Amino acid sequence: MNSNFFTTQVPDQPVMAITVGLCLVILAVLILPFVVKKVEENLEIFFLIMGVCAVSISGLWSRELVVEALKAPVVIGNVPIGIFQVVLVFGLLIHFFNKAFCRGVLSVASKLGWRAFTFIMILVCGILSSMVSIIVTAVLLSEIIAAIPLDKKDKIKFAVVACFAMGLGAVLTPVGEPLSTILVSKLSGPPYYAGFLFPLQVFGLYVIPGVIAIALFGMFYIGRHVKLAGTAQAVKYSETLKTVILRAVRVYFFVAALILLGEGMKPIIVWYVVHVPPAALYWINMISAVLDNATLTAMEIGPGMLLSQITAITMGLLISGGMLIPGNIPNIVAAARLKIGMKEWAIIGVPMGLVIMAIYFLILLPLFINPVGI
Repeated sequence: MNSNFFTTQVPDQPVMAITVGLCLVILAVLILPFVVKKVEENLEIFFLIMGVCAVSISGLWSRELVVEALKAPVVIGNVPIGIFQVVLVFGLLIHFFNKAFCRGVLSVASKLGWRAFTFIMILVCGILSSMVSIIVTAVLLSEIIAAIPLDKKDKIKFAVVACFAMGLGAVLTPVGEPLSTILVSKLSGPPYYAGFLFPLQVFGLYVIPGVIAIALFGMFYIGRHVKLAGTAQAVKYSETLKTVILRAVRVYFFVAALILLGEGMKPIIVWYVVHVPPAALYWINMISAVLDNATLTAMEIGPGMLLSQITAITMGLLISGGMLIPGNIPNIVAAARLKIGMKEWAIIGVPMGLVIMAIYFLILLPLFINPVGI
């Protein structure tokens, strides 16, 4: 995502009117998908409408924003390969070669045993997401989960737990996700002179043990009574060519919607969010469960902050992104492929996210109490 996208200035309009309007949009985003079935079934269209409303209320419409919203799902940086193409191409490959893929997945799972397979898959996806992009990892994981003979509840558990791991792990390099790319870009000058390895050096101590812990949790939490040995075949592949193409289109609109929603929420972030103390901001950043965390990173973090503050704030963004479907790219991809609803995701994602947030808050507490510099 182009960092220039975040340089737009909030216009001089009545603060209270804009604040009230945007708060209503936030409430709609947080409530309607859970209480209105049609909204939950058409989440990307709903978020697109909410994004349009947010930008209109903020008065931030521009040609550059429209271009960015249209371009971002198909372009990463200056490379014309984005989430839309990855979801579509991988979907088509699995569609045409699904029998060999499903047999391979089931064979590996049977040989390793269920618990070992679950642990290795979550751990590898969590770390791999920083090396080959979180998008590729999310698509591959979703297809693997779809191929395994689990009931719907266990598939949801697998997806949510793995997406928490990927959301954490992807920050370790700028290749992983937009949040990390923007972070390195904003801190590339003095005093940090951030380079490619900066995220690994700063967050590795917190992220790598976290990914391992999540993988261990998933090993005992997902499919406790699953026995794959002797299973004749994987789940029957039922995707049509039309379904594969439509899923990529839906993901495209979801990403575009989050860009509009993030831009529209800038006044709230600029006027209120960025001015609270880091300890409170850590918890307030749970709004990244429904907003693009790259937007929040661009607005909240700058070279004038202490390294301890940057660490704590970023960790809050990374963790809370797993709570709901809109919070992270892998969530969107997995939910689309496995047909997971907002409520189904939240039942697992919200409690798990709150527990992880609380654990990390205790770990990061010394950074809040005694902030340190470089």
